[in-house]
Amino acid sequence: MAPAVTDEERRLDALKRAHDPASGDAARRSSVRLEDYIEVIFELIKEHGLARPGDIAEHLHVSKPTVTKMLQRLAGASLVVYERYGREVELSEGGRSLAEMLYHRHGVIADFLRQLGLEESKVQIDTEGIEHHLHPDTVEKLAELSAFIRDNPEWWQQFEGA
Repeated sequence: MAPAVTDEERRLDALKRAHDPASGDAARRSSVRLEDYIEVIFELIKEHGLARPGDIAEHLHVSKPTVTKMLQRLAGASLVVYERYGREVELSEGGRSLAEMLYHRHGVIADFLRQLGLEESKVQIDTEGIEHHLHPDTVEKLAELSAFIRDNPEWWQQFEGA
């Protein structure tokens, strides 16, 4: 009979897998900044009709040369349409598709945290902190749980009263 695995061993194994460069998790972590850029570009276009490098820099608290470097990377990955020294950035079809997925994910997580009764400022900070680290399956389960809570207010009242 194999010895029982402790919680600590499971946590250590999970940490090891999460930081293994050969795993998809490590690659996903490296894309966090890329996702932030896509999100900001998407939101700026929604809000103002266009996204300019200076506005992107302002929203991400980075320098304009840093934005230029990332925009070149995003253009190389066919996620944005950007010309060097250009005044605005557009999302490609692939970039728009990614942005819509990121927008959905952000909304699901924020909605769930609001249902927990958190203040809006905490909802936004916590959503930004965790959204890039959740597997898409986890996000969809959160969406299902949020829908269940919304559709079963008596269940949620029991939970809150516990």
